[in-house]
Amino acid sequence: MSTQRLLQTLEQQITALANNIQPQGDMPIPQARFDIALFSNRGTRLRDYLAEIQKNFAQLQMAVKDNRTAQVAFLAERLVAQITALQRELATLVLRRKNQPKVMGEVDIYHKLAEHQDYERRLVSMIQDRESLLGAQTTLAAQKKLQQEVAAIEGRLLRCRQALTRIERSIARKENNF
Repeated sequence: MSTQRLLQTLEQQITALANNIQPQGDMPIPQARFDIALFSNRGTRLRDYLAEIQKNFAQLQMAVKDNRTAQVAFLAERLVAQITALQRELATLVLRRKNQPKVMGEVDIYHKLAEHQDYERRLVSMIQDRESLLGAQTTLAAQKKLQQEVAAIEGRLLRCRQALTRIERSIARKENNF
């Protein structure tokens, strides 16, 4: 298949995606739905993500025109992943809205607190396991890999503790009738 034909197919998919997003494009979503590696955009509307896809498509067209094959391959792969992710999000949007809890009750808050405390305990245990394995490694590559794993888990632990703090504040406000 020729490059022009592939570009046409991508453009048709983007146009169809834009038409599907049109009715809900400006409705905010409660949180970022996509990984930062997939979309650099942190917007709260589907239209924001569509705009990034359109910008990447324009860059792809320029890369094809300038005959930069490595950049063409990268951008094409990224575009396909972005389009697929946005299509999947559109398909599940109705389900997400139906399954969203209306109001977080008192029981839900305490359940969420217990759940996050369990996450925290498991993350601390994972860090301890990796650190004990780190001392037994003889190769630099294995040590580096374990150090990276520890750093990633510590990041997750930090976010978990931040969530715990928010939940605890929410409980305190609820108990103090604020």
